[in-house]
Amino acid sequence: MKLNFIMGFFVAAVVLAQFALAWDGKDSKSKPREDLKKTLTPMQYHVTQESGTERPFSNEHWDNKAEGIYVDVVSGEPLFSSLDKYDSGTGWPSFSQPIAKENLVEKSDRQFGITRTEVRSKHGNSHLGHVFNDGPTSTGLRYCMNSASLRFVPKAKLEAEGYGEYTKLFRGKKGTGRVD
Repeated sequence: MKLNFIMGFFVAAVVLAQFALAWDGKDSKSKPREDLKKTLTPMQYHVTQESGTERPFSNEHWDNKAEGIYVDVVSGEPLFSSLDKYDSGTGWPSFSQPIAKENLVEKSDRQFGITRTEVRSKHGNSHLGHVFNDGPTSTGLRYCMNSASLRFVPKAKLEAEGYGEYTKLFRGKKGTGRVD
């Protein structure tokens, strides 16, 4: 009987661990770098895997005004909503807050002789950009992201692409894009 209890506990722990590794039913384990080199563009790879930065004002999402969400180009984990996107004047997509803070990891970055806060995706471990304390008064934060690390999912495709829970953000009045 004790052995059955231990085996049952072990099986339950393995099942729970697998759920913890995935978000929203999707497999978000990190992919090997060689696989990423085949699936990402050279700029996406440089930004997400080598902590690179793309040029301002000439990237895919800096001026995107469509409604939808932005997900990690590597893992697909939801990161930001168009409802929290604003024009910071920097030439990169900027957001006042994430839609799922638990999908972000913040680390101290001391490159170039200054201290900044790097933002990475939790499950994909993708370099996304940096967060600064000079954002809108609603949060005071500016999540300055690289377009190359993001994939935009338009509001009309959220359900079809497995992000149906985020459609509620766009119903009714405009407001925060945060899902609590």
